[in-house]
Amino acid sequence: MSHSQLYPVIMAGGNGSRLWPLSRVLYPKQFLCLKGELTMLQTTISRLNGVECESPVVICNEEHRFIVAEQLRELNKLTENIVLEPAGRNTAPAIALAALAAVRNQPQNDPLMLILAADHVIQNEDAFRDAVRNALPFAEAGKLVTFGIVPDLPETGYGYIRRGELANSSDVDAVAFGVAQFVEKPDIDTAQAYVASGEYYWNSGMFLFRAGRYLEELKKFRPDILDACEKAMANIDPDLDFVRVDEAAFLACPDESIDYAVMEKTADAVVVPMDAGWSDVGSWSSLWDISAKNQQGNVHHGDVISHDTENSYIYAESGLVTTVGVKDLIVVQTKDAVLIADRDHVQSVKKVVEQIKFDGRHEHHNHREVYRPWGKYDSIDEGDRYQVKRITVKPGEGLSLQMHHHRAEHWIIVAGTAKVTLGEETKLLGENESIYIPLGVTHCLENPGKIPLDLIEVRSGTYLEEDDIVRFEDRYGRI
Repeated sequence: MSHSQLYPVIMAGGNGSRLWPLSRVLYPKQFLCLKGELTMLQTTISRLNGVECESPVVICNEEHRFIVAEQLRELNKLTENIVLEPAGRNTAPAIALAALAAVRNQPQNDPLMLILAADHVIQNEDAFRDAVRNALPFAEAGKLVTFGIVPDLPETGYGYIRRGELANSSDVDAVAFGVAQFVEKPDIDTAQAYVASGEYYWNSGMFLFRAGRYLEELKKFRPDILDACEKAMANIDPDLDFVRVDEAAFLACPDESIDYAVMEKTADAVVVPMDAGWSDVGSWSSLWDISAKNQQGNVHHGDVISHDTENSYIYAESGLVTTVGVKDLIVVQTKDAVLIADRDHVQSVKKVVEQIKFDGRHEHHNHREVYRPWGKYDSIDEGDRYQVKRITVKPGEGLSLQMHHHRAEHWIIVAGTAKVTLGEETKLLGENESIYIPLGVTHCLENPGKIPLDLIEVRSGTYLEEDDIVRFEDRYGRI
């Protein structure tokens, strides 16, 4: 049987603070390569290969727009399909924005929406695709389908769904159950009882339904959320590959999850079981659980030597990390922070992040290496009146035409070709050449070549922060 058009919607908000120090506010876990070659967002998109569907729509925070665009471009999936939230308002409003966009694109037929999170790991992708196909006839008939994960252990970190009666479907092979109730994260004894009963699933946060049906139910139970989202989508501003919603309207929207706003209240919820090796990778211990281990039960990532070490997760980003005579540890080294934790206490990493915030530090917010639409920079060294950065500009990209009030700069080209505009003059610089940018002079840097441009930038002056910048022209709409 032929199905309505299926729009995958990937929610890529959230900051994954329990995976600090790898996950940061400006570079959270969904954009990291934690397993394999692809990032979690890219893995979520490639999981759809083999499911008949349109190009995915990704909903993300405005601060992450260039990271998302770059990761979609690498997969050849960038088609003006990124919806930007000016701030996080939880899943009910995010899904409403996507539903309004889907109905606007397909006013004649009410399209189906498959709602996925960008930061889940699914080991058995065939089982995932089978569950999606299984759910289609229920969604087509107007049900709001949630996917329940068949639990393999009494997990206390997830909410659960208790199933009700078997649901009827036009497709005799498709299996779903009515939803008897959604239950909050249980304690360990309750979780054991849930798993033993066979009637409970983990609440995966993945859904399938018609866009119009979701909007109808939202209107019934939370008209205030729908109203705010309709206003936010009324004057959308297309910008490069992004859809920008009206900021003031969206900020006025209540913060609410789809579970509370719709799924717990609707009479039309059904749950489709999924047994696919699913994890939301909510902590370092869950990442250790799902990673391939050596004979000692260790997971190594990067430059690691461990001796007499057992059942540990050791991650080295930028240097040699060694362990001796330890077990059940999480050790994570990045360029600017190190975490050492007992594997059974990793839920408390959030407390460290809260302390970093409270102390007014920046290590929870950004990495030493910062990504920009044109490439990236890494702060190598800094002192009282100087900073040294390594800058990489992608082929064909360039920085804005700009000037600084408080600092001068020296640029030394390490690899590639730089096209430098300095005041009225433009010149090409190659490897081992350098240029001086005096304070207060307009300047611009571009990479006209076919390989990445690498340069060392030395800043000197009384004030060296990123906000000492006046932009005159910018190809990425940042003026």
